Amino acid sequence: MKKIEAIIREEKLNDVKEALKKIGIVGMNISEVRGHGRQGGIVLEGRVGTYQVDMLPRLQFNIVLSDHNVEKTVATICDAAGSGKPGDGLIFVYPVENVIRIRTGERGRAALTYPDDIDARREAGIVAGVLQPEP
Repeated sequence: MKKIEAIIREEKLNDVKEALKKIGIVGMNISEVRGHGRQGGIVLEGRVGTYQVDMLPRLQFNIVLSDHNVEKTVATICDAAGSGKPGDGLIFVYPVENVIRIRTGERGRAALTYPDDIDARREAGIVAGVLQPEP
């Protein structure tokens, strides 16, 4: 299992959510964060002069999924969140030792599965709502 942590522009929220939903990513958490990357923020001009804003608002997606779904999910986030400009964000991928669903006590992959999620679609041979031939 892996955890994907993606930091994206706020205005890309709906694009990323819809793209993830389309491929079958059901569970995720989203948090508001602030930060900056290499560019160090932005320079704004106002009536009293210019000033540096170095902690820009961003959104952080957290998704835990099966190893075999990581590359497809990363590519989907990149496609949906990318604008080609500095500040598009970053994606981090971490190993996850275990997942426990509190309500049922399920562990591992069983704790991550939902009806019609990316793994259920894969097992049924469905990708983006279209029946696919077996690989």
